[in-house]
Amino acid sequence: MERIASFCVDHTRLMPGMYLSRRDGADGEILTWDIRMKRPNQGQYLSPAAAHTIEHLFATFARNSKYGKHVVYVGPMGCLTGFYLLTTGLTDAEALDLVRSAFAWMAAYDGEIPGASAAECGNYRMMDPAAARAEAAAMLPVLNALAPDHLRYSNS
Repeated sequence: MERIASFCVDHTRLMPGMYLSRRDGADGEILTWDIRMKRPNQGQYLSPAAAHTIEHLFATFARNSKYGKHVVYVGPMGCLTGFYLLTTGLTDAEALDLVRSAFAWMAAYDGEIPGASAAECGNYRMMDPAAARAEAAAMLPVLNALAPDHLRYSNS
């Protein structure tokens, strides 16, 4: 079998940031964004409860934002180093604006976690809002330092 695109990225050189991971669809209209919050294989990862909480918050914010109709999917990476965001019809600048806005909102959010009930989620008790806020806040300086024309992997 062919190696999938995400396995072709040199994870020993990958730093926290936001990267265009791949283009899919007939015209390349579906963009997969790598929202890398932790440096791979360095011993610090998102806790499962923080990642789960961020997933609920990030997906809810993204789908309710001004870019909501362009959001295809938001979900955590199994390695617990970040998230995937799939979009369609957004420029790099718009995708970055969406992610910055989402992380700023999550860093300040102190309400009920959307979808955190037995009827809405398969593991609704595994939530850590305080850790999610801290992780989102820690990612903000990384996101704020990015420029829309530099959202590509380098040295991979």
